[in-house]
Amino acid sequence: MNVAILNPSFGEDFVRVARWAAKSRGRVQRHPEYLLTAAQVLLDRGHNTIFVEAAARNLTPEESFAIVENHKPDLLVIHATTPSVYNDIEQARIIKERTGCKVAFVGQHVSAEPENTLAEIGRGVVDYVLRHEYDYSLRDLADGMSPDKVLGLSWFNGATVVNNPNYPPINVEELPFPAWQLIEPEWYPDGGKKFPFLTLMTGRGCNNGCTFCRDPQLMYGYKLRNRSAKSVVDEMEHDLKLHPQIREIMFETDTFAADDEHVTEVCNEIMKRGLHKKISWSCNMRVNTNLEVLPLMREAGCRMLMTGFEFGHDEGLKAIAKGGVNVDMARDYAFRANELGFTVHGCFMIGAPGETKQSAQQTIDFAKSLPLDTVQITGVAAYPGTSIYRWAKENNYLRADDWREWLNAQKEQRTLLSYPQFSSQDIDEYIDKGLKEFYLRPKQMWQMLISIRSMGDLLRKLHGFKAFVEYFVEKFFGISKKKKTRKPSENGPKAESVAISEKETVSVS
Repeated sequence: MNVAILNPSFGEDFVRVARWAAKSRGRVQRHPEYLLTAAQVLLDRGHNTIFVEAAARNLTPEESFAIVENHKPDLLVIHATTPSVYNDIEQARIIKERTGCKVAFVGQHVSAEPENTLAEIGRGVVDYVLRHEYDYSLRDLADGMSPDKVLGLSWFNGATVVNNPNYPPINVEELPFPAWQLIEPEWYPDGGKKFPFLTLMTGRGCNNGCTFCRDPQLMYGYKLRNRSAKSVVDEMEHDLKLHPQIREIMFETDTFAADDEHVTEVCNEIMKRGLHKKISWSCNMRVNTNLEVLPLMREAGCRMLMTGFEFGHDEGLKAIAKGGVNVDMARDYAFRANELGFTVHGCFMIGAPGETKQSAQQTIDFAKSLPLDTVQITGVAAYPGTSIYRWAKENNYLRADDWREWLNAQKEQRTLLSYPQFSSQDIDEYIDKGLKEFYLRPKQMWQMLISIRSMGDLLRKLHGFKAFVEYFVEKFFGISKKKKTRKPSENGPKAESVAISEKETVSVS
């Protein structure tokens, strides 16, 4: 079967596969590792599969359509997001009309809203929704299995939407490495990572129940399924062979260090093969990580810890069910990581249930009190299918009537939670206040300056600085950077890619 997987853009620099589907304040891009894992599953089955990277490349819709049409797909697969779903449906409609292909949507949004996607906003365009962990559901569909037999599939039986039983959790040890041959690492800038870099999933799922987090609730479940250390390090070597220019690998698993034994085995395997002398790696962390594994991680080449501190007060942590952590634990973790020489990136949020101006300032002050290299501050996001979304709707704290309202006019995350004591405007104000208070301190600027050790460090810092300035210029003065122009011949040697500009954004009502 001819399969085209499209990651459509939605305005310049829209990040489609991150935890927040939006143009990020840091102007980063995320690698589509899950889409490319599914692509490799199809390739391994002999299906003629292309991947069209629109979101990261900022090309035009017509380029996208031309590439897909030239492939003559039998099946078009699109990763849809909450704020872009109307746009995604419209792009699918155009391709479907021109090629006659079937259309399947995947991702967190459609997993939460299969009936709405198929029977309401996508009627006549979207044929299938592949819910949750879709690698093998897509394989079975492409193999020609009858729709009523494909686990994890939502489809039309006549005029009725049928939701087949879910596909059981996949044995992650069986999955192939992502089809990184279909992209170029240079398409994905990130001021916090060594450039260029690739992401790597050491497992799927999460043992924690944070109310806002989409992936455990909508994609991969509440049980962490780790890959073997051999498989993880095999993939690191594979990535280096495929893209020898990469300078870092990011373990994007939500909680890499949740299992001490797993961490120890991965680190020892990295050192056994000498990879710690060839490339650095970074990972996502929780503050209740066993601090005794940190020295081994550092020895094995771990450079940066992307850490979910979330709030500077225990009440906020409890309000989002951030189980097993508290502020004192977070402080001990941050100072120990700093002592060991890690770069620590802190992830913070404003807008927990019960938040006030005083508690929001506590989070800002807490972030400033820690030895952190960089931070990100976002509003608590309530995406469909999550427990905080249901809670907010039931209590009338969600200020949105349409999926398009999840973004503002600049395609950035829009604050949708609003409380009687702390409005959405208050949340936005304290996000900006926190960013300015953290980064504009002379001490912080000096620390960032003296941390530059190489040209790569300098380029990362410059990207982060440009993103910081651009965000505030756009927000307060409404001045956007001039859109880059690109000749069609610049698609790159290993993959085709398209995007959609601000003026060319399409939607249906």
